[in-house]
Amino acid sequence: MADTLESSPIMMSIWRAAAELARAGTPGAIATVARVRGSTPVPAGTKMLVGAEGRLIGTVGGGCVEADVIGAALDAQARRRPALVTHHLNADLAGDLGLSCGGTVDIFVEPLVPDERYVAVLEAAAGAEAGLVRTGVVWEAGPVKSFEPLAPQALTGVPAMLTRDGKFVVERLTRPPRVFVFGAGHVGAAIARAAAAAGFRVVVIDDRAEYADPARFAHGIEVTAAEVEAALARYPLTAADAVVIATRGHRNDALILERIATSPAGYVGLLGSRRKKAVVTKGLTAAGVPPQALQRVRVPVGLAIGAVTPEEIAVSVVAELIVWRRGP
Repeated sequence: MADTLESSPIMMSIWRAAAELARAGTPGAIATVARVRGSTPVPAGTKMLVGAEGRLIGTVGGGCVEADVIGAALDAQARRRPALVTHHLNADLAGDLGLSCGGTVDIFVEPLVPDERYVAVLEAAAGAEAGLVRTGVVWEAGPVKSFEPLAPQALTGVPAMLTRDGKFVVERLTRPPRVFVFGAGHVGAAIARAAAAAGFRVVVIDDRAEYADPARFAHGIEVTAAEVEAALARYPLTAADAVVIATRGHRNDALILERIATSPAGYVGLLGSRRKKAVVTKGLTAAGVPPQALQRVRVPVGLAIGAVTPEEIAVSVVAELIVWRRGP
């Protein structure tokens, strides 16, 4: 899968939390890395939510950069006007931040305001699959912010940029890939947790209600108790999706793989040994599953790092998922 312009769950939670604060009239501000030149601690598009007492969610680099940005955010809250903060990371400052070299970063800071149209843009950005957010750098008569929904394939370029005339910050948003984990046992749960921590949207599916219990998983991981047919009807797979099959036995794995192998999913992995791959492949080929559909299945799933425990296996699987997500 090619590298995409993604908003991580942290980014999406910033949009959502900002909308809630703004709607409630609670003081707050959003800091967005609008432009970078040279070597900087974070890329363009990185966001941080600041409340009345300081940083709430996210980071724009840490150290004195972040301290200055928090100060600018508190000032923006008080004045209800945005600001563009520029930091030159010279050799001394870069050394303080642990960087190998310097660069320049422009960070746009905007106050949260209880304006209905402004809040609507924040909410749209939090819930959209993809879109374009434009924010005015200068607010003379209230907030200047708009959202345009777009198809993910229509978005090209850097995640955030300052327009040439310096009047707008433009952000291109797409949501991260979904990872469907079939199997909510020890290994499946560990894979789900690691995938969520790595920035994927995670859906865990198991036909056993006692295992498919949302209380067993962190907030943000979707959990469904369902058979494979019902799950696929609820979640139609696309090329941007990944599937990891880690159920309680060969038979269940084979039943799920029979449906998933021919799906549009961009990544399909099966937990198990090479012997298991041979057994399952032979059975599914006899059942009429096209050989080319089975050839793309990654078995054993994950990078070969000698993983043994559920947590180690989860690291190897998510590492391979990251390669898939970031690769050409």
